Amino acid sequence: MTAIDNEKSTIAIMILAAGASTRMGTPKQLLLYQGRSFLKYITEIAIASVCQPVVVVLGANAEQIHPQIKQLPVRVVKNSDWACGMSTSIKSGIELLNNLPQKIEAVVITLCDQPFVSPQIINQLVDTYYSTKKPIIACEYGDTLGVPALFSQTFFSELAALKETSGAKKVINNNLNEVFSIPFPLGDIDIDTPKDYEQLLSITKGIFEVS
Repeated sequence: MTAIDNEKSTIAIMILAAGASTRMGTPKQLLLYQGRSFLKYITEIAIASVCQPVVVVLGANAEQIHPQIKQLPVRVVKNSDWACGMSTSIKSGIELLNNLPQKIEAVVITLCDQPFVSPQIINQLVDTYYSTKKPIIACEYGDTLGVPALFSQTFFSELAALKETSGAKKVINNNLNEVFSIPFPLGDIDIDTPKDYEQLLSITKGIFEVS
């Protein structure tokens, strides 16, 4: 079974977007990218993939940010404990998935600040999960493995048990024998500071002008 023929996939996708963007100085979820906010952009990417349902975890500035995706077919979780670290957002998302009426076989976890994530990368994670039977499929970039990454339901309890600032990468590193990786060099680019954002706009302006 592949992502293409698995129309009723029980592979969910969780977008972590609860951070306060302290290094950016303004909510990066709201920064403009490709004509829309970062959060709306990555949410539309997730919707265009084979994954369903799409879960978005908000936290800091949630009331200001939520309108960006209010009209989209997604489930929104507001994590009131966002200041305690990324682990609380993952836990919030896993709790929602565990309480859905349908059985969720696996979840892809991704962030709202990796601008080069695409439906193709997400679908490749799902296809690789089915073809390799490995319970964790991670993206490889730089010298590391990280998100976007797919976790089978087997690891939901471990994800929900993460503490403080730990993220999904800790579960990957704790279970390397269970991991299959796919190359995603552009996954190394994330947007944390105004300089990162300026460089991204410069790079993508050149790309889209050429194309």
